[in-house]
Amino acid sequence: MENSGSLQKTIKLPQAAALYAGAVLGSGVLIVPGLAAELSGPASLLAWGFMTLLVLPMALLMGLLSAKYPNAGGVSHFVTMAYGPKAGALVGWFFLMSVPIGAPVAALTGAGYLTAAMGWGEPARVLSASLMLLIGLWINVTGMKVAGSIQVAVVISIAAVLVLAIAASLPSMEPSHFTPFAPHGWISVGQSAAMLFWCFIGWEAVSHLSEEFVDPQRTAVKGVMIAAIAVGLLYFLTALATVGTQSYLKGGSDVSMVWAISRLFGHWGGVIAGLTGVFICTATIIAYAGAASRLAYALSRQGEAPRWMGRLSFKYKTPVGGLLFLAVCFVGVMVLYGSGTLSLTFLIQLPNASFILTYLGGCAAGIILLKGSRWGPVMSWISFLCTAVVFPFVGWAFLYPLLIVVLFWLAKWRQSRRASTPGRLRQSGEDNREGELD
Repeated sequence: MENSGSLQKTIKLPQAAALYAGAVLGSGVLIVPGLAAELSGPASLLAWGFMTLLVLPMALLMGLLSAKYPNAGGVSHFVTMAYGPKAGALVGWFFLMSVPIGAPVAALTGAGYLTAAMGWGEPARVLSASLMLLIGLWINVTGMKVAGSIQVAVVISIAAVLVLAIAASLPSMEPSHFTPFAPHGWISVGQSAAMLFWCFIGWEAVSHLSEEFVDPQRTAVKGVMIAAIAVGLLYFLTALATVGTQSYLKGGSDVSMVWAISRLFGHWGGVIAGLTGVFICTATIIAYAGAASRLAYALSRQGEAPRWMGRLSFKYKTPVGGLLFLAVCFVGVMVLYGSGTLSLTFLIQLPNASFILTYLGGCAAGIILLKGSRWGPVMSWISFLCTAVVFPFVGWAFLYPLLIVVLFWLAKWRQSRRASTPGRLRQSGEDNREGELD
């Protein structure tokens, strides 16, 4: 390992698009369409359509910022440029402390699909999740060229399974399944839209990898747009198949897509559904582990994180210091979960507020930094307002970012005291010498 050097530019357009898609296309694609349909019936398709359109400005905002200001700091760097280093560092720590919990949650979710399909118990779930986390870390150690190529294969595999399931559902879709269209009233459509918002968060993660884009101006914007269109279509078509076949009533709202996949592939359907969940969640882990480790490197480079977090691999020029930090956190979270100290329900809620605050910081930075752009300020305001509306719904989870704020300012206060101590000692020595002369 070494401290010097810089990250290698290895990410091209296909890898960038796959990384964006992998960060956004989470396990929610297997669960949320059924839950939304149960909440607002066929009218949930309006919510999906609205969110699919809304995702374009949200995605393009992050693409424009990454293209204009490529940096491993990502959103933290954008906020630093717009509002100063203290605000940027705080937003960086919001994101950095979200991933150590969010990635294990994603791993446990994907492992849950697999163990349920195979009939395995809780120990197998913990072991499978730990293996997924290890794979995500190892892929990031070898470099983003390898990670990006693997991500391309994973995203294509996920899309293929979903498209097959959607196609197989077409013969079972009937007009009668779309009536009554809004059985629970039109307010339920708004409630569905709030739920769907979580399916489209993730564009900010890949901004941390923009320093490794071969051609940031082209790769960031085109990559994010390709991913946004692909992810939006997959989500909407999955929801259409769920409503059109009424699988949310037949298979259960939380496993409606799993039911459709199982019906398509017969005896092996459950296994394929379980593996699809593993692939989807592993893709998310790869993207977020890569983003968080690059952020740790950037914060260390700025003096806002311990120096060891900025260490790079001598062979691969990857941020192994940041990956080591994540590995230690992953072990701690998995031990707490495996011992029964913390439940998955509790863990899921913790990073929500800090993720939203990170995104709000990026949107606020876009308002300032993209003033010269034709559409930049508009997209920034749309994204900021839509994200701000969701924040009050995090409930008690706001205590987690509040804790981060307290620890951040304590660290800053300690830093300032250390910096002023030598000055006070020098002044005291000078006073003593003057006393001796007198």
